[in-house]
Amino acid sequence: MILEDRQEQDSREARIGPHPTWKDLLKLPQTWGIIAARTMTDPIWFFITDWFAIYLVAKGINPEQGLLAFWIPFVAADLGNFFGGGLSSWLIRRGWPVLRARKAVVIFGGLGMALLIPTVFTSSLFALAGLFAISTFAYASFSTMALVLPSDLYRSESVATVSGMSGTGAGLGTIISTYLIGYVSDRYSFEPILIAASLVPLVGMVLVLLLIRDTRTTRVEFGA
Repeated sequence: MILEDRQEQDSREARIGPHPTWKDLLKLPQTWGIIAARTMTDPIWFFITDWFAIYLVAKGINPEQGLLAFWIPFVAADLGNFFGGGLSSWLIRRGWPVLRARKAVVIFGGLGMALLIPTVFTSSLFALAGLFAISTFAYASFSTMALVLPSDLYRSESVATVSGMSGTGAGLGTIISTYLIGYVSDRYSFEPILIAASLVPLVGMVLVLLLIRDTRTTRVEFGA
């Protein structure tokens, strides 16, 4: 179904005028929705990959104990990649419009990542690993949709440009968040970091839902 839609789109693109520039693409709210999706989720993933072991130590769990469960969130992320793509494809096969199916997974991802907040209230190794695992599973599902949305929404020659913009946003967000995480954890604690790491993806989720419109509208504006 998706491939048939893409073939029809490609045939229409051949009859459409000049290619949109990056300035044209930035005028589209959909572009900012995709940028927000990665800018507000990728930094959370890098926080977990870089700081999870340190957080366990801060919770009083020694590194030897931590090894028993340290791997769980990362395996969960691998599974989340498959789940996000599989769920959206399953919904599409059941007759859901492509964009609605993608947004359903985005909602799941944004809500799932909010489960970093309860980690503030427990020091159990396996409870921490489980909550982080749900969050990484949800992140990976969300991220899969953020990566595929450019090809859903834009003409072929614009997909790489929009993907690059979202990657730039993710990189800048990660640089800034890495500095802030070090600053806050040194002077205060990990608690405000975890609360922020739960709420920021929710903001990204809302922006995706508000800014990303029907695909046909996207392709008409500026010939995108």
